Amino acid sequence: MKIAIQGIQGSFHHQVALQVFGDQVTIHEFKTFEEVAKALANDVVDYSVMAIENSIAGAILPNYELLDRYELFIKEEYYLPIAHQLLVLPGQQIANLVEVRSHPMALLQCKQFFQQYPQIQLIDDIDTATVARRIAREELTGVGAIASKVAAEIYGLDILAADIQTVKNNFTRFIILEKKVPTWNSEVTKASMKITISNQKGSLARLLSRFAEAGLDLSKIQSVPVIDQPWNYSFFIDTVFARQEYFEQAMAQVQSEMEAFLLVGLYSNQRV
Repeated sequence: MKIAIQGIQGSFHHQVALQVFGDQVTIHEFKTFEEVAKALANDVVDYSVMAIENSIAGAILPNYELLDRYELFIKEEYYLPIAHQLLVLPGQQIANLVEVRSHPMALLQCKQFFQQYPQIQLIDDIDTATVARRIAREELTGVGAIASKVAAEIYGLDILAADIQTVKNNFTRFIILEKKVPTWNSEVTKASMKITISNQKGSLARLLSRFAEAGLDLSKIQSVPVIDQPWNYSFFIDTVFARQEYFEQAMAQVQSEMEAFLLVGLYSNQRV
């Protein structure tokens, strides 16, 4: 089985791929989310792993556009707790560090920790694991990386300080993408859909009210612009329900409010 991820081994995407599919898979590494989506669309891989939102930073809006443009579907979801470690070459101490590199979001999430070390310069880089690998391969002294425990293990680095993120209860939601159109089964408790509503006063309010009346719990609603219709929007909506008939009943009630509807995913609501 071939799995596409954004980043390299030791990245958070890599961790999710291993958790979902096990270690008997071939990991295809890509620099951008665009490449991850394209690899699946072109049958280079069987599945793709893609971050879609973070509990602190919110939705990753460009990834919704990729999901839509490449006509990909959600197979399942995975919530990964994000814990950042300060990694260095073995033997290095914090007094030796003059700079720490990582993904901009990781640096932001750890900024409070580094306020006590004003001599350390924080520098934006490609991602977390890539910096860790570079430190190990080039034997960089005076340089630290913010990355995961898995990255420390893979690249043989020391964890100088553990769990340095300011907000400890920090999760990223990842979605597992496939080309297969979603189908119902007994384990389905969550649906993701893209809805374009009529551009009339109160349309969205009526849509959401009817979902609630039918027993659907909306866990996410994200607006995305309709490119060729300025100031018109579609909505990616995630909804959780106890029974399939609740979802079908809701869909029947809102038909008049929708100009277009696409079922993006049917899966079990999973929070890890």
